Order: sequence, then C-alpha cells, then structure tokens
Amino acid sequence: MVQPPPKAFLSWSSGKDSAYALLEAHRLGIAQIVGVLTVVAGSDRLVSMHGVREAVLDRQIAALRLPAIKVEIPDRCSNEVYEARMAAACEAMKAAGVAHLVFGDLFLADIRAYREDRLGRIGMGAIFPLWGRNTRELAEAMVESGLEARLVCVDRRRLDPSFAGRRFDRALLRDLPAGINLCGENGEFHTLVTAGPMFAAPIDVIAGGIVERDGFAFADMRLRD
Repeated sequence: MVQPPPKAFLSWSSGKDSAYALLEAHRLGIAQIVGVLTVVAGSDRLVSMHGVREAVLDRQIAALRLPAIKVEIPDRCSNEVYEARMAAACEAMKAAGVAHLVFGDLFLADIRAYREDRLGRIGMGAIFPLWGRNTRELAEAMVESGLEARLVCVDRRRLDPSFAGRRFDRALLRDLPAGINLCGENGEFHTLVTAGPMFAAPIDVIAGGIVERDGFAFADMRLRD
C-alpha cells in the first residue's frame, strides 16, 4: 500500500520561494501542507526580514485557506529567544500530529543543516521541495506558473534601492546585474507574493513608498482597501 505524504506545516515568509515550495510539495507528493508558520517581528508586527505588514500577511493566509501559527519575536531578537519561540511553535505542531516543516530554501547548505539540526532535536523533520534546482530555470518556472510577486526588501550593499517595489517578472530577471542570484537566495532581495495558483484570490496592494533602514530598502506595500 502506498503511504500518503506526511502532514506538514510550511515555513511561510510571505515570499515567492515559500509560495512555490507549497506548489511543488503538492505536485511532487512529498508533503500534505496543513498549515503555515510565519515569524512576526517587533512592535510594528512586520514579517521578519521581508518587512511585510501583518494586515497583508493576514490577507495572504486567508487566500491560502490554511491555518497559521505566528511566532512573535521582539526587535533585535537574540538567537536564544528566537530558537525558544520556534521550538514552542513546533511543539504545538507535534501535539496536533504534525512532525514535518517545509522550507523554500534552494542551496545554502549551512541554513539547511541548521534547520535539520534544530528540528531533529525535537523529533521533527524538514522537507525542501526546491533544493538543488537550477536558479534560472526555477525563477522562470515561478513566473510561468502565474505566481506574481514584488521585491519588498533589497540589500543596498548588493543591489540598487531602485529595485525595491519592482515586479518579479521576466523583465526583472533580465535587469538584475551579473552576480545577483535570480531568486535572491544570497539575501540580495526578498519578495511579497500577491497572486498565484496557491491563492484563492489575488492580494490587491499599493506601494506606500520606500523606507530605508539598517542597510536595506523596503517597499512598504499596503492593502488597497
């Protein structure tokens, strides 16, 4: 008898990699996504690293039609606090019968090893549907799938701030300078997904301006209504 894929939560960053990992997990039959886990940081309650407003995140979660666990961390969070709160969230998943977490990581071996080690300590497993894929082919497949996203965080040390707010499309892939990973896997940029086959309905956002802090340029995306 063929065993069904394990139930899993998806590490939801609000961006394209986690969104496409959801699609690929289902297509490959390697995980049954039953919820999403996301990290909300600081008093402004922004999605960690991406700087996405919680109201936009909540609209995404509603469009995914999946339950969500939010891990709340303070500004300038220490690694000890982050790990303790993530572990508590994972224990809650285990109590609900879910022992796997899906990630959208592509090729950073140290990040993968860290995730596997921390989950392994509490008896959970990690699944990586996008691991090892050719970056250009993957970026083009994301666009071809109907996934729509915008760059919401740009590392100013690696990429001009003018890229903040741009659509993740074929024009962007042509315009990215040499040496920039087309999926931003080295931290060059982060994205916000606004539409795609993983959503029941698109997320209607407008750009509220560019905010620069801590060496990054953030495109402040807000719900239109």
